[in-house]
Amino acid sequence: MIQIELSKRQQQIIDIVKENGPITGEHIAERLSLARATLRPDLAILTMSGYLDARPRVGYFYTGKTGGQMLSDKIKDITVAHYQSRPVLVSASSSVYEAICTMFLEDCGTLFVVDKSNTLIGVASRKDLLRASLGEGSLETTPVSVVMSRMPNIAMCQKEDAIIEVAQTLMTRQIDGLPIVKKVAVGSGYEVIGRVTKTNLTALLVDLANNDFE
Repeated sequence: MIQIELSKRQQQIIDIVKENGPITGEHIAERLSLARATLRPDLAILTMSGYLDARPRVGYFYTGKTGGQMLSDKIKDITVAHYQSRPVLVSASSSVYEAICTMFLEDCGTLFVVDKSNTLIGVASRKDLLRASLGEGSLETTPVSVVMSRMPNIAMCQKEDAIIEVAQTLMTRQIDGLPIVKKVAVGSGYEVIGRVTKTNLTALLVDLANNDFE
């Protein structure tokens, strides 16, 4: 849980620790004219939130981090595995028409194209399919493999990657989503196990704003 807003007493505790740290919980309680037990919940929150740190037989000390810095640190620790969606796959032999229908029915912006080994060989975006629909070829007979972006020019990620790095890739490449892959010993060497999109990043932003991310 990310603690954004502090109570008046919690802010007083931070100020005391800033000026006198390291300082024990007993001495903090004395300065506030409160029992040590009364402060336990506040000290626990401030420690878990990262405002304070504590060392046995030494006491509490201020970490020097602002709420914004701690939020930044928290985001850097969030991995792709925390925010991902089910991938939408089409086979390389599927027609452009079938790919368009799949994109419409699944309400997604990116399709991942796989081979007979069910491994990643390409990506078909809205732009790719729109370009194909404006061409002279038949949508029913043109395979999606003709219009897709191919390996190795495909950005991808793994579930252990930091989601902030994925966000930077989406911005730099101006794309809607990335396939989440794991390495396998067949086909292209990459099996698609998920996707992370701008919608996932929006969900993360909302959770952070509402303190719903743990």
